[in-house]
Amino acid sequence: MSELRISLVQPDLRWEDPDANCRLLDEQLGGLDRTTTDLIVLPEMFATGFTMNSREMAEPMADSRSVAWLRAQARQRGCVVTGSVAIQEDGDYYNRLVWATPDGDVSHYDKRHLFRMAGEHERYAMGNDRVIVELKGFRILLTVCYDLRFPVWLRQQPRGGEHFEYDALLCVANWPAPRRQPWRTLLQARAIENLCYVIGVNRVGQDAKQMDYAGDSMLVDFKGEALIDEPRDEPFIRTGSISHETLARFRDKFPAWMDADRFEVNA
Repeated sequence: MSELRISLVQPDLRWEDPDANCRLLDEQLGGLDRTTTDLIVLPEMFATGFTMNSREMAEPMADSRSVAWLRAQARQRGCVVTGSVAIQEDGDYYNRLVWATPDGDVSHYDKRHLFRMAGEHERYAMGNDRVIVELKGFRILLTVCYDLRFPVWLRQQPRGGEHFEYDALLCVANWPAPRRQPWRTLLQARAIENLCYVIGVNRVGQDAKQMDYAGDSMLVDFKGEALIDEPRDEPFIRTGSISHETLARFRDKFPAWMDADRFEVNA
């Protein structure tokens, strides 16, 4: 049976302090490595918190300390490590989800839907490309926070005779506690409508604007049922497994995909 072990990392981040956050996370990850997990998932802007100070806090992609830290963690632990970073590249700023592999490769997804209620659309450039990565035979769609509210962008878009484009949807976030119910509901809804697993990782604690974060990081199966769902407000690391065989059996047994509407997204 093909399984993927996924570690959800829910920290209490330090505001705009990349060095402190990397030290904190290094300590919290402890002995986590390829013997216990295949994928370590950190929250959105894990190095800084959800900062709108893009000019001051964004790191040049070519020599980003936070990206270098991700790569070092992946190499040291022998598993993929992912999380989003405020990045500067070619004169623009991006909220970039970085996917670092043990062999040194780096892929990335730039957040498409920018949270205008915080002015993110005025401080960061919008990404245009959907990105799907592969790990141990699982195809994973990369997304960031506010993307979760836009089902058309996240909808399965199979091509070339394939029934499914991806097997799991990954969403990293800094999703505030006052809107925790939409976060939880949308994670489950995206899983149900796309017949896929959903990996949602959020933070806890409070940022410089006194915004509270309840966490609610979850691993959800294709029926919207939680495989990992811990009490709110507490930092944690939990590892769960998803199964390709179990997913395939359910898709065959409940082939709602056969009645899905066909469409294309114009990015």
